[in-house]
Amino acid sequence: MSKKITIEPVTRVEGHGKVTIKLNDAGEVTDSRLHIVEFRGFERFVQGRPYWEAPVLVQRLCGICPVSHHLAAAKALDVIVGAGTGDGLTAVGDKMRRLMHYGQFFQSHVLHFFHLSSPDFLFGFDGDPVTRNIIGVIQENRDLAIQGVMMRKYGQEVIKHTAGKKVHGTGAIPGGINKNLSIAERDILLNGADPLNADKMVEWSIGALEFFKGYHKANVKTVDGFANFPSNHLSLVREDGAFDIYNGVLRAVDTNGNRILNDVDCQDYDKYIEEEVRNWSYMKFPYLKSLGKEKGWYRVGPLARLNVCDFIPTPLAQKEFEEFKAYTHGKPNGMSLHYHWARLIEVLHSAEMIRDLLNDPDLQNDDLVVKGEKLYKGVGVIEAPRGTLFHHYEINKDDQITLANLIVSTTNNNQPMNTAVNLTAKSFMNGQKEITEGMMNAVEVAIRAYDPCLSCATHAMGQMPLEMTLINEKDEIIDRKNK
Repeated sequence: MSKKITIEPVTRVEGHGKVTIKLNDAGEVTDSRLHIVEFRGFERFVQGRPYWEAPVLVQRLCGICPVSHHLAAAKALDVIVGAGTGDGLTAVGDKMRRLMHYGQFFQSHVLHFFHLSSPDFLFGFDGDPVTRNIIGVIQENRDLAIQGVMMRKYGQEVIKHTAGKKVHGTGAIPGGINKNLSIAERDILLNGADPLNADKMVEWSIGALEFFKGYHKANVKTVDGFANFPSNHLSLVREDGAFDIYNGVLRAVDTNGNRILNDVDCQDYDKYIEEEVRNWSYMKFPYLKSLGKEKGWYRVGPLARLNVCDFIPTPLAQKEFEEFKAYTHGKPNGMSLHYHWARLIEVLHSAEMIRDLLNDPDLQNDDLVVKGEKLYKGVGVIEAPRGTLFHHYEINKDDQITLANLIVSTTNNNQPMNTAVNLTAKSFMNGQKEITEGMMNAVEVAIRAYDPCLSCATHAMGQMPLEMTLINEKDEIIDRKNK
């Protein structure tokens, strides 16, 4: 008989979501959806607030990636206060923000890989859920678990010394920053006691990559075939095509590597990207206007960034990037579990950049802020750990925010995640007499590959809808009202 399977909640992700999978009488998957069921209305309740509050307010969207929202908002307000769109800050302002951002990337990627995803690799997709978790990792591979904890701790220390505190800091302000990095702070991060120093983080980042590549080599068929599908890819790149997570132009490529968005100005993002609303999720579905809803959706995040950029400007990560690109003969990589490979290359790049920036004397300069002629609209775009993040603000003559539009990384990945869920459900469940916990976890593995931050991604304009359904004793709907 036909039936519906519900996975609720989706585990080992940030935020709340559920999956519904419908099977027909033959036991074949006919439809599957990732539903985002929580609601957060930041785009509405920041309206009326003074614009300079935005970098502190909006990072309350999330305790995992607050730096991403902090910096995206600050970049948008740089435009409003006349400091330019990324290259107008002072050297210390630009480099302190970058150091903060790389600390965020490092700790967020490490948290995701070691704490949330590694249990699936160590114990198998169908492993006992009692041990398939971070506690099981600690018991099975204590050194790996400690390494993950200490790497995340180091990233959090970088954030603390650049943003003022580890979570919800205040370091970035419109036009610059409110502190530099003292020599004492630099020395703590650069040359601290083992393992909390920059060299050890580079060493451990290489080790994490080797761990995943070893798993890949032993499980090639599983890793390569899992939720592998063609798509477009979008990210920021530096104007010379280099990998850049803080500033640049927007580029998108199709599944063959052809450019479909050719290095456009981020201030004009709304000329190229639109969002679709569907009635079964609070999370929107972005797409490229030129290609339309059906063909214009795209992936963002680590996999997309490595598919879009031309090179990585640090030597160790560049070497790994070349190996990554060679695996698909230079073509864009569509394998969802390769997100983890790309993510760990970014961890290595972040460790290299943190070490390089800590050795830069510009971080001790005291010219912190730049201001110019005030404007009334500003757009800030950065690469958050999970993908491209858009913050768009408009203000009135009283300096109050009148419009806020956020397209969050996970929102950009909404259609790709739904596609991955559907492919995985069909691959693992079609024709099966019994649906096991391992099969359902495989669907979650597909979602976790994208490292979604669901609470960040659920925004709405206007009133939150309320639906009330009246059902009789036979589970038949006899009335439904919407408010």
